[in-house]
Amino acid sequence: MTVRVLAAGDHFVLNRLLVAALRREVPAGLEVAELTLPWPVEPFGRVGEVQEASDVEDALIEALRGVEVCVTQMAPLTERVLAAAEDLRLFCVTRGGPVNANLAAATEAGVAVTFAPGRNAVATAEHTVALLLAATRRIPQTHADLASGVWRGDYYRYDNVGPELAGSTVGLVGSGAIGSRVAAILRGFGAEVLVHDPYAGLAEHVELPELLARSHFLSLHARATPETAGMIGAAELAALPRGAVVVNSARGSLLDYDALCDALDSGHLFGAALDVFPEEPLPPGSRLLRTPNLVMTPHLAGGSKQTAANAARIAAQEVGRYLRGEPLLHLANPELRQLR
Repeated sequence: MTVRVLAAGDHFVLNRLLVAALRREVPAGLEVAELTLPWPVEPFGRVGEVQEASDVEDALIEALRGVEVCVTQMAPLTERVLAAAEDLRLFCVTRGGPVNANLAAATEAGVAVTFAPGRNAVATAEHTVALLLAATRRIPQTHADLASGVWRGDYYRYDNVGPELAGSTVGLVGSGAIGSRVAAILRGFGAEVLVHDPYAGLAEHVELPELLARSHFLSLHARATPETAGMIGAAELAALPRGAVVVNSARGSLLDYDALCDALDSGHLFGAALDVFPEEPLPPGSRLLRTPNLVMTPHLAGGSKQTAANAARIAAQEVGRYLRGEPLLHLANPELRQLR
């Protein structure tokens, strides 16, 4: 029996990667159609009742006619889409979490939703350390000065140079797939690593006040939940030693950005580096755009060719499990354990 699959890729997780991974996992019996979504050329946002999706409900509804399985990164699985997709039974999201899917509505409709945890762990860990080093060594600022023809010897003044990682203490908030890799890299530099993660059961776990008081560097890797929203605010930043560096490559909701700007403006923080923000893209008047000693990248920490390939592979493996009647490994709505 032939199963109809929609590969709804974009300009990062390409359709050719999705199709190739599906063909490797399921060599025969698939009829694969393709739909290319506009991300990241066009930013994602709220679509219907879901967050962080491409606004393509109409095109998706049309493409899902007669389709049993959809593999995508940014397609919105909304109530409206589910109502129209009568044959859909499996929706594989190639992201670390299925934030573009209405899980309650999918469960009600009998559609299993999977995701791809750890797909970008290596890329994000590497980018995190790069941000940390860039902020500590003033790499963007010194490059910009030099490129404009200005030789800034004053950056070598004692009060302008930052600390080395070797011998410094780095505090990590969160120790999942990304945080644990960051820890391994930083230990290779000779840093002492402290971890605050009450859910991981780690022997090296320390409470947040102790971690803040001891950390020359603070890097955030917690998940965005109601409990972690705003967990690093003015009081927490003030608890860091003077001259500390803060990095956030996790989620914008973890950090109070006004408090961060205050700490940079006052000189309490030596620097900060951000890949995620409370509003994306940044609005033109954002205070972050005029705050000193701040390094920023536009939410691309997970961007690597390996991440895209990993995402396609993990999703294709779930499709294979589904077709063979095996349990799905990364099922977001476990109420639907047996589908075929």
